[in-house]
Amino acid sequence: MKKAILYLLSTVLILAFGNDAFGQDKPAKYVPDDPALYKTIVAMDSVFFDAYNNCNLKLEKYASMYADNIEFYHDRGGLSSVKKDIVESTRQYVCGKVTRELQKGSIEVYGIPGFGAVEFGFHCFHNNQEPNTPSHMARFMIIWENKNNDWKLSRVVSLH
Repeated sequence: MKKAILYLLSTVLILAFGNDAFGQDKPAKYVPDDPALYKTIVAMDSVFFDAYNNCNLKLEKYASMYADNIEFYHDRGGLSSVKKDIVESTRQYVCGKVTRELQKGSIEVYGIPGFGAVEFGFHCFHNNQEPNTPSHMARFMIIWENKNNDWKLSRVVSLH
């Protein structure tokens, strides 16, 4: 009986006060530590996915934004680490067929001293050949490498 009362009391406290009932703070709204870096990465994301969305015309630009040692982790497709193969797969399966839409306000950027930055966000992909196919929000992470102010995608994690 005591266990049932304690369980009920705990549940009521959690529902009434959330995590604060146990002295835990709720996550704060994201504010960039480095607004200039944030703006740079958001701009690079825009350039990269403009090239992705228009790869019939901009495949060379798209390819140039990957580091030569790219590692692309996809929760459905596995690991791809050959730049030429990633670009060819995009040409074959994406160009003219799929477009990416960023969830506005979802990007978070954190600096990696001496290397570059990591970007987190949410986006969805639309099937242009079957416009009635529902699109689902997906999470992504991109590690950007900065060499002499030349930003490249070094590691990508795509989760659906």
